[in-house]
Amino acid sequence: MASSSSSSSKHCKKNDSFNGCSNPTKKPRFSFISDSEIQSEFSHHDQTISRINNGSFGSCPQSVISAQQSFQLQFLRQPDHFYFNTLKSSILHSRSIIKSLVNARSVDEISLVDNATTAVAIVLQNCAWGFTEGRFNKGDVAVMLHYAYGAVKKSVQAYVTRAGGEVIEVQLPFPVTSKEEIVSEFRKALERGKENGKKKVRLAVIDHVTSMPSVVIPVKELVKICREEGVDQVFVDAAHGIGCVDVDVRDIGADFYTSNLHKWFFCPPSIAFLYCMKRGEEGNGGDLHHPVVDLHHPVVSHEYGNGLAVESAWIGTRDYSAQLVVPAVLEFINRFEGGIDRIKERNHEKVVEMGEMLVKAWGTNLGSPPEMCGSMIMVGLPACLGISSESDSLKLRTHLREHFQVEVPIYFGAPLDGEVGSVTGYARISHQVYNKVEDYYRFRDAVDQLISDGFTCASLSD
Repeated sequence: MASSSSSSSKHCKKNDSFNGCSNPTKKPRFSFISDSEIQSEFSHHDQTISRINNGSFGSCPQSVISAQQSFQLQFLRQPDHFYFNTLKSSILHSRSIIKSLVNARSVDEISLVDNATTAVAIVLQNCAWGFTEGRFNKGDVAVMLHYAYGAVKKSVQAYVTRAGGEVIEVQLPFPVTSKEEIVSEFRKALERGKENGKKKVRLAVIDHVTSMPSVVIPVKELVKICREEGVDQVFVDAAHGIGCVDVDVRDIGADFYTSNLHKWFFCPPSIAFLYCMKRGEEGNGGDLHHPVVDLHHPVVSHEYGNGLAVESAWIGTRDYSAQLVVPAVLEFINRFEGGIDRIKERNHEKVVEMGEMLVKAWGTNLGSPPEMCGSMIMVGLPACLGISSESDSLKLRTHLREHFQVEVPIYFGAPLDGEVGSVTGYARISHQVYNKVEDYYRFRDAVDQLISDGFTCASLSD
């Protein structure tokens, strides 16, 4: 986890911690959290459900929920005072903490938005303007991964394709055995995009951790390839980034990077950050002045034209409390020995351990090597379950929830031509601090029971 750079800390004023100049990674002086306290923090979860799907909606501890409710009541009690005296400074505080956590050079590079989907709309909106304003040529290209999140694909269609751009998808294998497979396919897609110099790749959208199937993508290597191949802009969609994998935006080197904070960073829904790289003016000592492009929030309000971070901090009257509790989240995280780094490491270790336990029990395989997963891993399901479509995967997921109290998403991967009896269904299991080994045993036993009963997905009604 990155700490504040010396270049930014030297500008801090004494006692200016509220504005983000304190070191947010400094450990508080109290004993570390116990197992019973962890369970108490998440006692509002439905205790009858084995929830091994943190990846979809995240989780928020009770202490952070209480902090959020306090902000909500402050606003409802005296909204004018809250707006003029609390809201902006509190959002700045949250932005400053995130700036240090992800190693941005300036707090001005960090904007808070509702979720990664909003951040995608902001970046793609600008790309669409490039076509409509004549900066890009009709048929110029945007490249994205085949396994990009569904909402991202729809956004690319809505903004880029509609404006006259061409979209090329990077075809990725699954199961995947090495990052070299991904790098190779990415290079092929960029070559198709350039088409002997007739077209220009204007934007590459790269996942840091794909959602379904879940695989950690070698983003740093892909960004480097984009720079070598002259791609105009690179946007990393890391909906599962912060709190799940290491995030150092300067080291990654993309123009834009977004991550939800409500998935793996314990914030309530919904909050995400959007990092927009700024570049210094030549001969001005490297100070940051200019963003890579002129981005704007798609919801236009009174702050339009004051910079994306300011625009995003006020898009009309709404509940901003999720954006204000980042300090409370950091306080919760620092109750764990090793902080967020150790939480990530332990989640990775446990999800790999549980994944390997399950594939051993079922005689199947993992969807990727352990080093290509974060806090989620794809676990092959027995072929005898007869998962033959996306509809089957959804019906099986519902069946597991309603009859076995197991919450886990299921992925369908079509067999290759000529393949018979291969694994076509994978469960994406997650691990977060509240999970117990019994959650995964229940899942194992549920699948074993289905096999024993001669169950197949064909027996489930639509």
